[in-house]
Amino acid sequence: MTATDLPAKPYPTASSDVSINDPSACDSQLDDSFAAIDWQAPWLCHLNQLGYISKAITQLSSLRDDSAQTDKLENTPDIIAKVLNTALQQQADDLQQPLPQTKPALNNQAQTLQFVSQNALPAGEAYESFIGMTGNIPTRNNLHDLFNGSIWLTFPKTKALLNYYHMLEINQQGIGASRGRVRDTITVFDENGAILVTAEPSIGEALVDFDWQASLVAPRDKWDKPKQSNNHSQAAVYIFGHALLEKLLQPRKALCAHSMVINVTQDFFALSLSERISHLDKRVADYMEALLSQPDVTPRKLSPLPILGVPHYWAENANSSFYDDSQVFRSGRRRQK
Repeated sequence: MTATDLPAKPYPTASSDVSINDPSACDSQLDDSFAAIDWQAPWLCHLNQLGYISKAITQLSSLRDDSAQTDKLENTPDIIAKVLNTALQQQADDLQQPLPQTKPALNNQAQTLQFVSQNALPAGEAYESFIGMTGNIPTRNNLHDLFNGSIWLTFPKTKALLNYYHMLEINQQGIGASRGRVRDTITVFDENGAILVTAEPSIGEALVDFDWQASLVAPRDKWDKPKQSNNHSQAAVYIFGHALLEKLLQPRKALCAHSMVINVTQDFFALSLSERISHLDKRVADYMEALLSQPDVTPRKLSPLPILGVPHYWAENANSSFYDDSQVFRSGRRRQK
């Protein structure tokens, strides 16, 4: 099975690697799409600093109706970067920790992360290399980069690890017509990834095996509710892919994530949400480092997961017939018993 309706990648080819370096491609205002965000959606609940970001974006979106503010919005290329920087600092203050840093690659030192205008990215310089060398994350005033920044806030160790491997591959392979298997795998997870965390190994095994009944339907009562966590839950999904979050503004049954399975003890589900995410950040970074170190790594190492099939993500999946759609819940690479 291949992922259905994979969210569009912003930089899938060599030409796109160049386009992100073009300041003219930088949106300079918040369009109407920001007002369409449902901040209560279950797939957003895990994002760090969600309360502040949602309030800030809602206020900025409302300014579009004020003609006196229009010019200010249209001529401020780092609106989203400023929101994310404030959230980043608030998060560090709340945790009484320093700001997160890059993972140093090649001859670079670790750099403190901050969000900057897309215009700060020099022409011709690779996006990932610029982040690794400066700690500056070029950010456009669009939904894609808002969600990308939100994932940096939520999974900073994993994002830094992925950027590290991008840098290594760019140094070895350069920027060409194709990314290669390592960067392809990074990009697919970065854009479209999801994390299944479970204290019941059979649920993860069934997902990998394309056994939707055994992973999503039969154990439904073991799945955590995003808005009402339960210490006795045994499975939950947290979205990593920022393009997938963007696609979920218009949910479609066919949307399919590329997922990994992280097995935990039952104690995980007794943790607060922030503690869960902090724990997962390290676990996912370790998982991806092991995966990307494999000589045969490809995106197919990640398991397809129709995202609206996650229990409690979508009201319609409360009816088991939701999973009877073989065009979405395919048999795929299921092993023969």
